[in-house]
Amino acid sequence: MPQLHRRALLTAFATTGLVKGDPAASAENTTAGFHLGVASYSLRKFNRTDAIRMVKELKTQFINIKEYHLPIKSTPDEIAVGRREFEQAGLTILGGGNIPFQKDDDADIRHKFEYAKLAGMPLIVCAPTAKTLPKLEKYVVEYNIKIAVHNHGKTDEHFPTPQSVLKVVRTMDPRCGLCVDVGHTAEVGVDVVAAIAEAGERVLDVHMKDVKDLNDADGQVPVGEGMMPVAAIFRQLRKLNYRGGVMLEYEVDENNPLPGMAKSFAYMRGVLDGIAG
Repeated sequence: MPQLHRRALLTAFATTGLVKGDPAASAENTTAGFHLGVASYSLRKFNRTDAIRMVKELKTQFINIKEYHLPIKSTPDEIAVGRREFEQAGLTILGGGNIPFQKDDDADIRHKFEYAKLAGMPLIVCAPTAKTLPKLEKYVVEYNIKIAVHNHGKTDEHFPTPQSVLKVVRTMDPRCGLCVDVGHTAEVGVDVVAAIAEAGERVLDVHMKDVKDLNDADGQVPVGEGMMPVAAIFRQLRKLNYRGGVMLEYEVDENNPLPGMAKSFAYMRGVLDGIAG
């Protein structure tokens, strides 16, 4: 554990440019095959240009785009411009969302899949209802875009837990799965590691965060400073040979999130360095 914290600290210094020439300063360092990235909701107070700059400062290439940085109501030309800005900055778009599917309306559903296709999103992190989720399957097949249903814990009347999502998607096309939000999973008393193990190959995305109290998803802190079993989560994902995104969703310090996000990436990279070693 002391060595793990040392590596995390070195990575934190490298992320902020305080260490020159250290191996930890490389963009992804040792990530044990994981795609560590940013859910751009973390940067919701910033425009697209600033959000892109901040993601690059975190030395990751992976991003899930939230509507703040590429509105769903954009024209095809506007979507093309936004997509180009992300890609020309060297970022890899792993997905988009969270995108709501609250309306039982085929036109609304198709519009959002068209948006994702034009934006280069291979996966939609989504918030459907119990009624709309089964209807998404035909669009997944038609567009060849995965869906990952995000569980929202205590406030979610449809899918509060990973298990509630799994109950529906387990009989659907394999491209229909879960985005496991570890904070919302823990707040309803569900063991995060066990839930990931149970979902298996249906885990298509992960929203990573840390909390002071596992029963309160609102009490976020930088990853590594709370009670979330981060190392155990990564070990379980590795057992599954998981190759999707592990996206930091940092929901606090919204006007100055970068310091906490940098600490979070440093800690996660340190954990993964220890696992790989």
